Amino acid sequence: MSIDVFGPDVVAEAQEIVARYPRSRSALLPMLHLVQSKEGHVSPAGIAFCADRLGLTTAEVDAVVTFYTMYKRNPCGEHLVSVCTNTLCAMLGGDSIYARLREFLGEDHAPNGHEETFGAPGTTGSITLEHVECLAACDLAPVLQVNYEFFDNQTVDGAVHLVDALRRGEKPDPDRGAPLTDFRDVSRQLAGFLDRLDSDVDGPSAATETVRGAALAAERGWTAPTMPDDAPLPVVPDKK
Repeated sequence: MSIDVFGPDVVAEAQEIVARYPRSRSALLPMLHLVQSKEGHVSPAGIAFCADRLGLTTAEVDAVVTFYTMYKRNPCGEHLVSVCTNTLCAMLGGDSIYARLREFLGEDHAPNGHEETFGAPGTTGSITLEHVECLAACDLAPVLQVNYEFFDNQTVDGAVHLVDALRRGEKPDPDRGAPLTDFRDVSRQLAGFLDRLDSDVDGPSAATETVRGAALAAERGWTAPTMPDDAPLPVVPDKK
């Protein structure tokens, strides 16, 4: 069944993933990304495929899919736009950004919990909009991601301009991370297939604000104190 659904090329790539691990079940997370890269989501067929290849039950695979929000149960748009609405981002405008983007994208969408897809899934310019928990970029709040790449210090108008460009088929450069591709391609990268290695890792990886402390230390010659040669080693309590 699995070959009929996904084809021998996907079966071969699944075998390549399994070969990376000493225990086959450890390959589940990247294999789920692989099937997501083919269908734009993790379908029941994708769950069955992973279970069959890894000797797991479909219930075991489904438990993982429903736990991790990066696995989508419904077809995703070309671009996944994730707006942080956790505490700091929300206070600085994240809630307003999310509400305005929903209004801008319109009412013609397919809701699915905290995700909404605008346009035919997977087609050029289609958007899946979601609100997410902390994206670990509080120093650059409010932030959003497009296909998991960062757009920092957002405003309502800036976010609308960004999403409008995506809908026109453009791919603006993120503030941090690799150049934009699409959701399926990113899923393939997360499965461990970096077909364009140079471009996949191209782009700035840190914001100026994040490394400002290190830059100041270098400018002013600050260094951390060294450990004396005769300093006693820490004592680890004996657990009984």
